[in-house]
Amino acid sequence: MLLLLLLNPCFFWCTIPSKERYFAKTEWMGKSTVLYMPQIWLRVLLFTLMVITLAEPFVYEQRSSHQRKGRDLILALDASGSMGESGFNTKDRFKSKYDTTLTLASAFIRKRHDDNMGVVIFGTFAYTASPLTYDLDSLAYLLQMTNVGIAGESTAIGDAIMQSLRTLRFGEAEQKAIILITDGFHNAGKHAPKSAVEAAKKAGVRIYTIGIGNKGDFDTALLERIAKETGGKSYRAAHADTLESIFQEINTLEPSPIRSENYLNKRVLIFIPLLTVLGLLIWWVFDDIRKERE
Repeated sequence: MLLLLLLNPCFFWCTIPSKERYFAKTEWMGKSTVLYMPQIWLRVLLFTLMVITLAEPFVYEQRSSHQRKGRDLILALDASGSMGESGFNTKDRFKSKYDTTLTLASAFIRKRHDDNMGVVIFGTFAYTASPLTYDLDSLAYLLQMTNVGIAGESTAIGDAIMQSLRTLRFGEAEQKAIILITDGFHNAGKHAPKSAVEAAKKAGVRIYTIGIGNKGDFDTALLERIAKETGGKSYRAAHADTLESIFQEINTLEPSPIRSENYLNKRVLIFIPLLTVLGLLIWWVFDDIRKERE
């Protein structure tokens, strides 16, 4: 719509040819040009304001966009060697457990809206792949850059929890949670799961645990104890469909405020140029009436 402003020069140059008139003395004629005619500039102003109105100007309030109401969530993902096994996804049996988990986790992340989320990858050791961020699209994209074995071949569940707690310290939300996904037994790392759970309880952080694979593939008792002592819940996902359902349930247990993406903090400014146009038109009409009376 703003391209219509390119027509403004027509008010000056696309005028109706004037009629020829003859004067005995040329000094009787004024020397003004179209550039000095107030009415033409008034028309240009009115046209510009109407075009701006059609363009529907708006602004976003920066202050409001930082008033988040969600949670601080950490996705702690097991990237040990066993996560490279296939057969977990019934629709694509050649796809590894890790790749399937990444796909479902990315979909879960994008639904969190106002949450401040981060990712911790663990294997023989644990590291923060992404700090807490509101940029969930970038977080989901970054998650796809990780792969099996990136943190070693073993499983350090205690380190995963401790690293997640360190990452959560930078968040300011009142509610904090960790979603820990693994397919193995704790067999590495500097921290025991018991001490890590105690630290989570002191910090008021809930831990949801998800065991990947068949019963016996992972330490069911440990995952259940971690979830129970921190106020979370433990799950077992034998295949991809179950894992997807688990993510949906966690999404319900830890709801994220839903805000309209199209109208988030949006303030339409259409009435400012519109009211200005109406005011100028009214003034123009009354000014013409006044001149006729004179």
